[in-house]
Amino acid sequence: MNDIAANVKIVQQRIQAAEKKFSKLAETITLLAVSKKQSVEKIKGAAAAGLHAFGENYVQEALPKIEALPHLEWHFIGAIQSNKCVPIAEHFSWVHALSSATIAQRLNKARPIDSPPLNVCIQVNLEGSSNKAGIAPNEVLALAQFVMTLPKLRLRGLMTLPEPSTDFEAQRQPFRQLARLLLDLQQAGLSVDTLSMGMSQDCEAAIAEGATIVRIGTAIFGERV
Repeated sequence: MNDIAANVKIVQQRIQAAEKKFSKLAETITLLAVSKKQSVEKIKGAAAAGLHAFGENYVQEALPKIEALPHLEWHFIGAIQSNKCVPIAEHFSWVHALSSATIAQRLNKARPIDSPPLNVCIQVNLEGSSNKAGIAPNEVLALAQFVMTLPKLRLRGLMTLPEPSTDFEAQRQPFRQLARLLLDLQQAGLSVDTLSMGMSQDCEAAIAEGATIVRIGTAIFGERV
């Protein structure tokens, strides 16, 4: 657990350095710990180190963790299967990978009436890759406008998962494109504020382009086995 605490501190220092370097407001970026395949004990270690937001990819794996640690903020960051909409809507505070009106309707219908609206981000497939989820950039506005009509969902912004690159400027390009899409939504009159982008290997590039949530797993918990 000491390793996790040390890793959290290093990641926080990376974020703070990037905020300073790229003139971003300090402490405006949420560090989302990607905890898939991690034990409850390891998540407790990360929480003890000061983290409160955790991201999960698989519903059945996540539910026991949420039951054990209900005081934490849980984000669903995986692909959303139709038959998993009910437990996602019931147990998570955020969804990062919304990519269809049908799924949006199902999440809205399943969200408990006594829960606050479910925060959602639309996943954008910037490269048009056939092996990645998400919608095309030219479909974002229509889906965003539809989501805004659903009372139990709160559209927060956009998410992307670009192809990996080790070149810093190349890393920045898709994040810059996503930031422009968010600006387009704002200029169309939509109240959105979130860019969920950047992971362990490219969070600095994402911060440079305006990320508000970075999704970090390996740099906190180490390589999954």
